[in-house]
Amino acid sequence: MRWPVVFFQNISAVLFDLDGTLVDTAPDLGAAADKMRVDRGLQSLDPDLYRPMAGAGARGMLGVAFGVSMDDASYAALCEEFLSNYAHGLMQRTVAFDGVPELIERMENKGIPWGVVTNKIARFTVPLTAAMPLFHGAGVIVSGDSTPYAKPHPEPLLEAARRLKVEPAQCMYVGDDERDMLAGLAAGMKTVAAGYGYLGSKTDIQQWGAHAQISFPLELWDLLGKV
Repeated sequence: MRWPVVFFQNISAVLFDLDGTLVDTAPDLGAAADKMRVDRGLQSLDPDLYRPMAGAGARGMLGVAFGVSMDDASYAALCEEFLSNYAHGLMQRTVAFDGVPELIERMENKGIPWGVVTNKIARFTVPLTAAMPLFHGAGVIVSGDSTPYAKPHPEPLLEAARRLKVEPAQCMYVGDDERDMLAGLAAGMKTVAAGYGYLGSKTDIQQWGAHAQISFPLELWDLLGKV
């Protein structure tokens, strides 16, 4: 099914999810979990096994590496070990997706404010975004623990709009997970599903209720063509 062509008008700011939307953090996330396997004498897994679950963070990575869930008694200790590993390898392999730097440059040249709303906690969001020149022009960065709620709750998106001094209805939110679309819709924003992100093997992106879908980052510029 081909997504209909949509143009967005009256958009004053664009907000993005982080992992799987602007930057490819899957290699570092997967490496943090895989190190735990190797440290226990287990066979290293193919990095491609971790990628689809990268958007789920520690829960997704530990599920792939050890088949555990958050309900398992061992989860808390494994999670802390994973987070420690990730903190030490945060920027070893992480890069912006192809087309993202060009998209951001075009937006900034046109004076379109933009920012990040992620469920990634500030412990990781702050050093990651500080290390990448891509984010130096971001008007706002809201982490998963910046407000009392995380996506799919709309509050992080509403907080970002407040900081940018823009009405939510004049914001666009772009993300690669259904919870991103749920949060954006609940916040009254226009939503765009990033079809190139960490979608998982059973994802039906058509069911997310997004206003539009893109297959690569620069397609967003076409949607913003009439802004």
